[in-house]
Amino acid sequence: MKFRGLIFANLFRKKVRFLLTIGSFAVALLLFTFLAVVKSAFSRGTEIAGADRLIVVSRIGLMQLMPISYRDKILAIPGVKAVTHNHWFGGVYQDEKNFFPQFVIDPEYQRRVMTELVVPDDQWNNFLKDRQGAIAGARTAERFHWKIGDRIPIKTTLYGGSSWQFNLDGIYHSERAGGDESQFWLQWKYFDENAPDAVKSTAGWYVVKLDSPDDAVRVAKAIDEKFANSSFETKTETESAFAAYFVKQFGNIELLILTIGSVVFFTLLLVTGNTMAISVRERTSELAVLKAIGFSGRAVLFFVLAESVIIALLGGFLGLVLAYLAIPVIGLALTGLLPPLILSKSLLTLGLGFALFVGGVSGLLPGIGAMRLRVVNALRRV
Repeated sequence: MKFRGLIFANLFRKKVRFLLTIGSFAVALLLFTFLAVVKSAFSRGTEIAGADRLIVVSRIGLMQLMPISYRDKILAIPGVKAVTHNHWFGGVYQDEKNFFPQFVIDPEYQRRVMTELVVPDDQWNNFLKDRQGAIAGARTAERFHWKIGDRIPIKTTLYGGSSWQFNLDGIYHSERAGGDESQFWLQWKYFDENAPDAVKSTAGWYVVKLDSPDDAVRVAKAIDEKFANSSFETKTETESAFAAYFVKQFGNIELLILTIGSVVFFTLLLVTGNTMAISVRERTSELAVLKAIGFSGRAVLFFVLAESVIIALLGGFLGLVLAYLAIPVIGLALTGLLPPLILSKSLLTLGLGFALFVGGVSGLLPGIGAMRLRVVNALRRV
């Protein structure tokens, strides 16, 4: 008798129950994978943040503006290589749902600070010559099917409520895997000429490029001390710390995901474990016969665990296939609301490992019960 034939014969004995168990496993694993992708998306900013960059914001909060004159003062601090400043533009393209991050940048220092965001030289030079010029991330350009030379209207309620017209002069790409390619850049001088008086000659935040990551603590302290007791005090931290702080503004995402993930885990344990327990009870006499003809308790345990793991593998594989197909669609629908959703090979491996673990654990208790089954007591039920 072949073990494989016996295992699969038992699996397909109750076809409807078998298919329903696999289906529930697949849906649960799809949810687990989606949660893992969302968690990865929110933590990606921290993981890929530059170790040699600092973010300077107002001590009051991110929405409080600072004088544009701070740039030269920060640049004069020893250890600072370059400084660029940004503003949040906060507009939409054609429709309210077409949201994406738009930043007013300092063209003079942008590429010297954000070195991983690459724009071809010819496109950048055209951007510098064009006051209404704009640079779009590759992901945003693909999303709206933009091409170089397009005229792009962006409507913002923050600065006048009307549409601002921009010429797409370039498209940038990120050299880092998973880097942000969703931004839209416009020139500070054009913005400053047309913005309300209250925001003229201001910056929303500064990004500081350091000579060495080892200077981060010293330079951050020097910047904050320089503007201490002024009308616009600052708070300076590393880019990774700033990214982590920004994610926290959405709430405790990690706790929420861990909570839902735990519920998914225990639900899978209950569903698969209950299925295997029922299967073992239905086959008590058959398992006793196997023992009576010479199969050991460990062999019986192996049969039960093998069935449980196969169910987990089939359900897990189906769930990962669904995730592979669904997550890009969900990511496209949520563009602008969440960071890019990327289903990496490591997450697929994690999902498969999760399925195997759940399958093994859920089949363990029914398997041990079958292994300890006494032949005499079980055969009384025949």
